Amino acid sequence: MGTTRRSIAGALLLGVAIALSGCAAENPKDDSQVTAPEGGESSTGMEAAWLDGGRMIGVITQGSSSCVPFAEDVTAKGQEVTVTLSDTIEGQEDRPCTADYTARASAVGVPEGVDPREDVTIHVNYGDQKTSIELDGESGLTGAPGTPTDYLPSAAWVQDDHGIVLLTWGSSTCLPVIGQVDETDTAITVNFNTIDGACTMDMVPRLTMIGLADKNDDRTLTLVGGGLDGAVTVI
Repeated sequence: MGTTRRSIAGALLLGVAIALSGCAAENPKDDSQVTAPEGGESSTGMEAAWLDGGRMIGVITQGSSSCVPFAEDVTAKGQEVTVTLSDTIEGQEDRPCTADYTARASAVGVPEGVDPREDVTIHVNYGDQKTSIELDGESGLTGAPGTPTDYLPSAAWVQDDHGIVLLTWGSSTCLPVIGQVDETDTAITVNFNTIDGACTMDMVPRLTMIGLADKNDDRTLTLVGGGLDGAVTVI
């Protein structure tokens, strides 16, 4: 059995804990156990997508955009992965959260031994919610869980109306901020704001949700600005 405890949480804490003023938004709770249909989405609205070549999974929840839950504990038995998400960061229990309610993505390192090319069942524990998500394997994934990342951007389509979840790497204090998204029948161009001020020299995974008006999945993705210029393949 592979086990990853706080696998990337330590690096991600600064990235998800931005001190913004506002009231904490309440997340919906469900005491029942629910099982998702195929395609990476559960009946509670949680979703999951492969990132970083299969080394990482993005788990998508709904809530405050400034208080993204982090993976407190991750374990695996065969092709079943159990993830415990937490809103509480040690030492920042009273962190303020904006009162918006939106899709946000948590980075989850996939334990060694899981084969991302085969179907995976992800059991997510988040507060009172207990959700199972069936995530289809992807034959084109080239990364092996437990191996070092190549620090390249990666992205995946999500099943609901959220569009794309994007993984980039960089400073935890200078997170990507989308300025504008341009869509055509064949292409998606995401323009990021210029980063002003000093940034810490750490290197952490940053997950960004890209909302789209059109659900056409047969389009290319190009990033512009914010030090992220380039094309990204969306799986």
